[in-house]
Amino acid sequence: PDHSSNKNLSTIYSDRPHSCSAGGPSPNALLVTLLPACSADAMEGPQPPGMLPCASPIPIASLNQCIAHTRGVEPRASLGLKPWDWQFWVPTRGPPRPCRGPEAQGVGPAGGGRDLLGPPASTSERGDVFFQGKPHLPNLSMGGGSGQGIGYSSFFLIQAPRLWPFSWWSPPKKLRTEEEKKRILILMSDTGGGHRASAQALKAGFEELYGDAYKIDVLDIWTDYTPWPCNRLPKTYSFLVKYPFLWRLGFLTSQPRFVHVPVTTATAAFVGPQVSRAFDETRPDLVVSVHPLMQIVPVRVLRQRIRNGLQKAINFATVVTDLTRCHNTWYYHRVDRCFVATEASKRQALDMGLKEDQIRLYGLPIRPAFSRKYPPKEKLRKSLQMDPRKPAILLVGGGEGMGPVERTVEALSKVLDVEFQLVVVCGRNQKLVERLKRREYPAGMQVHVKGFVDNMPEFMFASDIMITKAGPGTISEALICGLPMILNAYIPCQEEANIPYVVENEVGLFERNPHKVALIVKGWLGDQAGQLRAMAQRCRKLGQPDALFNIVRELSSMVAA
Repeated sequence: PDHSSNKNLSTIYSDRPHSCSAGGPSPNALLVTLLPACSADAMEGPQPPGMLPCASPIPIASLNQCIAHTRGVEPRASLGLKPWDWQFWVPTRGPPRPCRGPEAQGVGPAGGGRDLLGPPASTSERGDVFFQGKPHLPNLSMGGGSGQGIGYSSFFLIQAPRLWPFSWWSPPKKLRTEEEKKRILILMSDTGGGHRASAQALKAGFEELYGDAYKIDVLDIWTDYTPWPCNRLPKTYSFLVKYPFLWRLGFLTSQPRFVHVPVTTATAAFVGPQVSRAFDETRPDLVVSVHPLMQIVPVRVLRQRIRNGLQKAINFATVVTDLTRCHNTWYYHRVDRCFVATEASKRQALDMGLKEDQIRLYGLPIRPAFSRKYPPKEKLRKSLQMDPRKPAILLVGGGEGMGPVERTVEALSKVLDVEFQLVVVCGRNQKLVERLKRREYPAGMQVHVKGFVDNMPEFMFASDIMITKAGPGTISEALICGLPMILNAYIPCQEEANIPYVVENEVGLFERNPHKVALIVKGWLGDQAGQLRAMAQRCRKLGQPDALFNIVRELSSMVAA
């Protein structure tokens, strides 16, 4: 190439004879793209670590001889999230031996040889040598063929992925000692607060049962690792749930297997390298998913990595965090275990092809704080700066303060007497908190307005009635607390089916009209007090406070030896 320009690249195939034939590269050819820093200023001064000299194109024969001289194996490379994170590495069990440039090999211009790779940037514990590359006058170039090379000036990338089946090369992993903790990777996404809450509950359950015996990583692969548009998943969810018609349309059209399986398979091909890198960085001994879109893609990538010898075989478990009607992507027949909360969810799993021995019915994983013993309501109310003698109504807007919270507060303040008190939890909706605090209430009526709280179990055990949307986690928590509920909102499809679950089990009612909600509350706390007590007993009977620990114990038994 013309070394006076930075726009040229040298694309050459491996020194295997069949790769350079007139017929083109073979399906297994290794494509190498070399992008030396060839600008005038880059030619001056010492070469940075990992930078190729620009005197001439580097034939692959010379490169292979150099690699063989260093270790005797072919190179690998990792495709990182950012171009400036790419690394070239040569595994070695000892200090690297000097490796001379093409002149020393007799394939370049006459003259003294130079170090081809330069000094190593770092050395791992087992002696792997890393050569870091940094961008200089970025100029994206691509090479096509059975493999692909993508490079920026001042560094080079070598990779050998076959298009099918996908083979994702990974950076070297440190060898773990026998004393190192076992690692559990929990996959979630912030599409609503329930998935993160379930992941945190599982982590807390492991810590409560096993102390620090496990290293627990909670990871949102879509946001933290995958490229656009996959990394916009949480924001897409927040937009769609504001428009029930759009959410329902997306939910129903993606339910059939002939729709979501091809889509997720194609997605696995697109984001495979990034998901594979997540596994490299966390090095899990068990993977647990608490999100419906964290089954097919991670399982396919994981199985491919195991087939390629990139990691040992490990188990994959799904913990379904919906109660009754669930999206079909929750149920993937290639998982090792699927934990469900209700009989309805179990029947759906069987319909989707899972076998009986793959399914466990324990309930939803709820934070360990809900399984503890608490003082009587009066003492709890006093500790929370509430009136210990007045019955309490808990109005919850969810983590984002969703639902008709403000209109319900207005209706309750008009209907209820001053002998009752109201606790409003607005979540992260700080504007709603400010509006409710500025509001004027009837003289003598106590209204406690809260934002996001981390002692929700205490408020629930201190209350007599809860008004909330039909979220599965909140319903499960209310059942454990023996707290009858009025459902006043829901997200279409998956939360919609939770309403008959509550009503048919006689642990609550559904009513969207704020004024009617206030009348129901007044009746339960008045002449229908006996009905309220009976519902509280049924709640405690239906609640499953041990579900979390049952799930955690079985997950612990699934950790790879």
